[in-house]
Amino acid sequence: MIRSMTGFGRMEGVAAGKRILVEMKSLNHRYLEISLRMPAALAVLEMEIKKRIGERYTRGKFEVSVRLENGGGSEAPPALNLPLARQYHSLLTQLRRELGIPGEVTLEMMAGFRDLFVSGEGEEDIPALWEGLEKVLVQTMEKLTAMRNAEGESLGRDLTERMGTVERLVQGIARRSPEVVLEYRQRLADRVRELTAGMVVDESRLHQEVAILAEKSDITEEVVRMNSHLGQFRNFMTAEEAVGRKMDFLIQEMNREVNTIGAKSQDGEIARLVIELKSELAKLREQIQNVE
Repeated sequence: MIRSMTGFGRMEGVAAGKRILVEMKSLNHRYLEISLRMPAALAVLEMEIKKRIGERYTRGKFEVSVRLENGGGSEAPPALNLPLARQYHSLLTQLRRELGIPGEVTLEMMAGFRDLFVSGEGEEDIPALWEGLEKVLVQTMEKLTAMRNAEGESLGRDLTERMGTVERLVQGIARRSPEVVLEYRQRLADRVRELTAGMVVDESRLHQEVAILAEKSDITEEVVRMNSHLGQFRNFMTAEEAVGRKMDFLIQEMNREVNTIGAKSQDGEIARLVIELKSELAKLREQIQNVE
């Protein structure tokens, strides 16, 4: 099952007399990256939250916001840590004197120390808050996952359609390849007769030249490997685990085979099909960047 890395979820709940709101957004990313914004009172739960997210997802850039409000629906008013403020002021004054720095310690300078402003309430009941927060976090992830799955279905349909186009182009190249050798044989025979003014052509020599071309332009191995890669790709489409990286690797391998086919063949029609193949593979790879 194809899963997108793009999604959004927002849920809220109540725990220990507090209102908890969790918002989670996920975007494309090569690896798993979690950015978390939450109240300082809940900082002790940061690793636990990231652990829960990491257990559920393997790729994506996650932006998570956790808000904690009091029972009235507003955040608790901040308070000033006056003892700490006095210490900062004393230290800054001493630093100014020791280094001969002109000016005075201003309110603007003091306001830059964020730890001077603390929650207006006492210690939070962390175990009770985590019990409620965990439930809200799980609900948020479920909502986000549902959106990622819906996006994945749409993405899967597009990938299936493009893979069908790639398969048709590969089949076209496979059909064209034998015709190229036959046409070359005929052109070579005609050219030899033209240059020898109708003299008898050495058929053994002609066969030898055609055999040399056939060997140089043989793309059977490349076509077989392309079909194998396409089969693997289709298997990934129905896999339960995350397959984005594997798909990306397969597309790279397909591009290598297509480049080899283009280098071996001197035929205009195959060259046209190779260009179309490269274009479709580029579109496929772009889409795959959003697959988990």
